[in-house]
Amino acid sequence: MNDEHERTAPPTWLPVLAVSVTLVLWASAFVGIRHLGHDFSAGALSLGRLVVGAIALGVVALSQPMPRPTLRQWGSIVAIGVLWFGVYNLALNAGEQRVDAGTAAMLIQVSPVLIAVLAALFLGERFTTYLAVGLVLAFSGVAIIGLSTSPGGNRDLLGVGLCLVSAVVYSISLVLQKPLVARLSALHVTWLACAVGAVACLPWAGQLVDQVGDAPASSTLWLVYLGVFPTAIAFTTYAYALRHMTASSLGVTTYVVPPLTIVMGLVFLDEVPPTIAYVGGALALVGVAVARRQPRARTAAPVEEPAPA
Repeated sequence: MNDEHERTAPPTWLPVLAVSVTLVLWASAFVGIRHLGHDFSAGALSLGRLVVGAIALGVVALSQPMPRPTLRQWGSIVAIGVLWFGVYNLALNAGEQRVDAGTAAMLIQVSPVLIAVLAALFLGERFTTYLAVGLVLAFSGVAIIGLSTSPGGNRDLLGVGLCLVSAVVYSISLVLQKPLVARLSALHVTWLACAVGAVACLPWAGQLVDQVGDAPASSTLWLVYLGVFPTAIAFTTYAYALRHMTASSLGVTTYVVPPLTIVMGLVFLDEVPPTIAYVGGALALVGVAVARRQPRARTAAPVEEPAPA
């Protein structure tokens, strides 16, 4: 039994490496989505990315023994596919047509607090006063970001709202995925969910065909990049890490995505978030940090020894 555990347990650095790869690729995805907003609509970009990702994942997944999910597991896979791969991409792509990549990345960072709340409700993790305070702080930061990006009307507020929709469905999906990857391979769960997401985005197939024909070759290559790297590879490595970490702990690792995205956005897009948005982003991150604090355990009072007679 010990030999089997040693054979199946991964080295401690492997989940850390998987998370690191995921975060860098996801940061680049925010920049890629922003760049492609001029050539592709939100639906066409989502469908193109998911089709490429499903094909890339399928090549590897079909070469391995296929799992047999239960009916309940299929329900979770379909929900993740529609929410995380479908709704998340649609909302984020549309949101990034209204706000810059760095701002979008900061808005998504309310998700660790939402994940902690959902994990407390459905995965048995503890709900604390710190979590409630952190939730208030995180959404106060979001409000500041929203005000900083809407000086002239509702257009940017809509972008903020769409990014928040992405954060919500991402949080729900992560909690749904945790029990799945404990029993099924991360690769097959990601592939099946990605395929479901692609099917959900099929109504935009006509737009995708037309826009690929009109877009420059460089934009088409960016679309392929989004499908292979931030989708096929990053979602699989994230699911693998989730298998070996708690949902709330893994959600906190996304702290590093906004700084990476801001630097990449400056280098590749020559744009940065409005100055006041940094204040909101910092407040949101403080909220996440407060939410992750654990209350101190009370120490029992020492029992006095009776005096000898």
